[in-house]
Amino acid sequence: MATAAAAMENLQISKTKELKGTEKRDTLIAIEKKYQKKWQEDRVFQPDAPSTAEVPLHSISASELRAREPKWLGTMAFPYMNGVLHAGHSFSVSKVEFGAGVASMQGKRALFPMGFHCTGMPIKACADKLVNEIEMFGQNFEGYTPTDAVVEEKPVAKQTKEDPTKFSAKKGKAAAKTVKMTYQFQIMEAIGVPKEDIHHFADPQHWLKHFPPLAIRDLTNFGCRIDWRRTFVTTDANPYFDAFVRWQMNRLKELEKIKFGKRYTIYSIKDGQPCMDHDRAEGEAVNPQEYTALKLRVLEWAPKAAEALKGKIPEGANFYLVPATLRPETMYGQTCCFVGPKITYGVFKAADNEYYVMTDRAARNMAYQGIFSNEGVIEKAAEILGSDFVGSLVNAPLSVYKDGVRVLPMETVLPTKGTGVVTSVPSDSPDDCATVADLAKKADYYGIQKEWAELEAPAIIHTPSYGDRCAPFLVKKLKIASPKDTKQLEEAKELAYKEGYYQGTMIIGDFKGEKVETAKPKVRKQLIDAGEAFAYSEPERKVVSRSGDDCIVALMDQWYLDYGEKSWREQALKWVDNADGKGLNTYTQETKNSFESVLNWLNQWACARSYGLGSKLPWDPQFLVESLSDSTIYMAYYTIAHYLHKDMFGKEKGLGNIGAEQMTDEVWDYIFCRRDLDDAILSGSKIPKETLESMRREFEYFYPLDLRTSGKDLIPNHLTFFLYVHLALFPPEYYPRSVRANGHLMLNGEKMSKSTGNFMTLHDMTAKYGADASRIALADAGDGVNDANFEEDVADNNILRLFTLREWSEEMVRERDQLRTGELNNFQDALFDNDMNAIAREAIDQYAQTNYKLALKAALYELTSARDFYREACAAASIKMHKELVFRYIELQALLMAVVTPHWSEYIWLEVLKKPDTIHRATFPKVPEVDPMLSAKREYVRNTASNVHSAEGQQLKRKAKGKETSFDPKKPKKLTIYMGDKWPEWQAKYIELLREMWNPETKSVNDKELNGKIAKLGEMKKAMPYVQGLKKRLQAGEPASTVLEQKLAFDEKETLQQMMPGLKRTSGLVALDVLVIEEGGKKGVNLVDGSEVDISAPVAEMAQPGAPTFLFENVEA
Repeated sequence: MATAAAAMENLQISKTKELKGTEKRDTLIAIEKKYQKKWQEDRVFQPDAPSTAEVPLHSISASELRAREPKWLGTMAFPYMNGVLHAGHSFSVSKVEFGAGVASMQGKRALFPMGFHCTGMPIKACADKLVNEIEMFGQNFEGYTPTDAVVEEKPVAKQTKEDPTKFSAKKGKAAAKTVKMTYQFQIMEAIGVPKEDIHHFADPQHWLKHFPPLAIRDLTNFGCRIDWRRTFVTTDANPYFDAFVRWQMNRLKELEKIKFGKRYTIYSIKDGQPCMDHDRAEGEAVNPQEYTALKLRVLEWAPKAAEALKGKIPEGANFYLVPATLRPETMYGQTCCFVGPKITYGVFKAADNEYYVMTDRAARNMAYQGIFSNEGVIEKAAEILGSDFVGSLVNAPLSVYKDGVRVLPMETVLPTKGTGVVTSVPSDSPDDCATVADLAKKADYYGIQKEWAELEAPAIIHTPSYGDRCAPFLVKKLKIASPKDTKQLEEAKELAYKEGYYQGTMIIGDFKGEKVETAKPKVRKQLIDAGEAFAYSEPERKVVSRSGDDCIVALMDQWYLDYGEKSWREQALKWVDNADGKGLNTYTQETKNSFESVLNWLNQWACARSYGLGSKLPWDPQFLVESLSDSTIYMAYYTIAHYLHKDMFGKEKGLGNIGAEQMTDEVWDYIFCRRDLDDAILSGSKIPKETLESMRREFEYFYPLDLRTSGKDLIPNHLTFFLYVHLALFPPEYYPRSVRANGHLMLNGEKMSKSTGNFMTLHDMTAKYGADASRIALADAGDGVNDANFEEDVADNNILRLFTLREWSEEMVRERDQLRTGELNNFQDALFDNDMNAIAREAIDQYAQTNYKLALKAALYELTSARDFYREACAAASIKMHKELVFRYIELQALLMAVVTPHWSEYIWLEVLKKPDTIHRATFPKVPEVDPMLSAKREYVRNTASNVHSAEGQQLKRKAKGKETSFDPKKPKKLTIYMGDKWPEWQAKYIELLREMWNPETKSVNDKELNGKIAKLGEMKKAMPYVQGLKKRLQAGEPASTVLEQKLAFDEKETLQQMMPGLKRTSGLVALDVLVIEEGGKKGVNLVDGSEVDISAPVAEMAQPGAPTFLFENVEA
């Protein structure tokens, strides 16, 4: 077995890319450090609201002020301070960072603040582990030997959805992870803490002092536009934030959003308290799953079971097998009961003379749900192997078989789901249907009497799609032959559940004729009222606390936020729906669907705990506010944090010279626009009126929050809580405006993992590639909700690209006097100028839509490519580039790239172009309209140049294959370009068809209808590409009067004449002719001298306007 020491050594083996030369990188990093320091000194990223001296409070409304002086506020989920930031953090950071850059370039006061989350169990649990390890091994762990370590490999079971209608999130970093049980001091070493310093971390407060400064260092190195005046740590370590949390909890309680009562919650027996999402090592976003537990009274024991119980149970006691079901309405159809033949069951005392048969795991849950007579006490009377129960006769409540049903074996019963006892309804459960069929077929093999498995399945629910017995129908339809057909059974189960629940009608029992949706809770209540069932709950999936405890569900008295309360939920759903465009922008339909799904199932959430770090619950200080409950509206705190304190711990007073004790609940109410200012607030808080008004201005100016970004795995908890509490505490004017959920970040196409070496911290990333190249790779990684990919090759290649662009820009400025001046020409210059307009507009538009990958594509790659094309075109024509255009290009690229590469752009702006102030106070340029004629001409020039090269290649391929051709590229060569002057007659009908169907307002056409009409004309192969080409021209902005009148947007003859010198030079031609062919392709006119020419080349016949053809041949030099 591998040792923990070996496991930790493995963490040091890196799979990341190894760099060779670093001189260019080091040059760029030196520039980055220089500007990071200067930006901090010059307060470049420290925006303030317009002061009340400039614009007196209430002289105009807050919304009018925001319209007059545009602003932007963006935040991300603040990082948890139990380690350094990794590349995954940087991906979420980049979305806010780029958003702040765009807003700034749009002329807005852009605020990007960042605090640090320290609330909850993780830090405290790690600190407690270190306390124990110091006792075991000494202060510097000198007593540790590798033999003390344990490494445990844990297989990951396939997770299936319990309820197909319910959204669930899979946390990327936990999925399929091998759990290595190492000591905490080893983990601290692995994240870079020197061994001699580790003992300090046994004090949880030391974590708060150690990691936030490292996060600030790394985010600064990354070039973030963060206003560090507004930073803070959570918990009562900062008394101002502590007062803020107490205020919000008090107000939520007054609004009856916080309640007290018995409710199911995920619970750690070891920790003696609820185990909420941030307290978990495994199982984030897992909730209690409530079942109906049936009491199947044993009428007759199988002989082996009777023997096993002899002498262990009082005479006359009642025994119950206790299956747990999510579908109580189907219990009329029970024909048997299943147990796992290899599972060991316990017989547990529930009350005097009453015993339940189930797994140990289920008993742990029931012991804390008021089901057993003694809370928290588990009394196991006996253990029996599942196979010994087979053949027992039990009474199944509601079943049509009143004389009882038999206990039968089922190989697929899981001891980790439910109670380990499963009731069988083969009419509506495909699993049960397949299993009983298999049992009946192999009765001897299973050691049962065949008739036990052959009870007829009664019809209980009518479904429109699958009839009265949906399970047999689906088993037959999906060709399910046995219980081993797990994939088809999973599909059948989902279909049966959805159809039965949403479309089904009861056809048996007291609720016959009612929809299943309506009847289900009534049947459940009837069973419980009759004493034949009870409520039972367990975690949806495995949950492990950070203390290593396998968690259960407990029914306990506790303070909870009443998420899911009808009116509150409806309010949140309406905001997410955004029907009027004034609600929440979620950017993608998947994110919106996820929010709606979570809002429809999420309910009560425990908001207090007794262990960990945090703020005390103001009215019940024995409890701390839970970590997902103190982090719902802290974005509002950012707006005034710098008025309250200068340091993140609140030890030094801020701009307002206010003590934490002065921040009463009434003061918070006033700042956050919940009440007006009055004498009671002034006298009670002793805060000057001017200071209070200034803080209110900061809030009502920067709020509402324009962008909240986070990983999509936080939608089921944090992001939904964030919406709920904002809607509860703030006026509608200050509800959040947008949430952007992103996927997880992969590294080089693989999941990031310390154990495999495919891992990188943010510090590693910027040290290795510098900030700007790293930011390019993050922008290039992707913008959707799917997992994105950081490619080290992209970062590495862009070090060279940025360095080369910088050198070229410096060279152009140095040699400016050698560049061409005067009027711009109507070919190379006009095309490049128009190209820059088109690319700049595209980049600015994509930035505005938060499509950073596409914006980068335009601003960096396409703009550089356009410059290269212009440079080559000028060289081919033996002319210099135009000074005005070269300088316009340098300035334009600096402005467009400032969002992604702030340091490189700043260097170009200040040191190359010698601008007087930082580029981060500049704005995107006002770009002239794009000329569709020049765009079409540019496309033609590019395509023609490319096609000339391809034509020569095709002729060379013919020669290589031994086909007849007289062309030898090594000899002097001539190119003839055949230009079509008239359109083929067959195209006219398609022009007319498109003219009829084109909608100029939407710049679109009904593709389905158009394709159908083209198909009817019988020329799909040649007509479809032709029509698509026309559509593309129309959508690019060419006038319909040009496109649909069979005209080119530019003069093709003039363009070819302009291209001739360049083509002749770049293709190494001795001669170049352009022949304008007549229809039929047998005669033509030389474009240069007007002479008539006979044409014999077959390729000439294929030429048409806008699509010339080409022929290479050898000539005498």
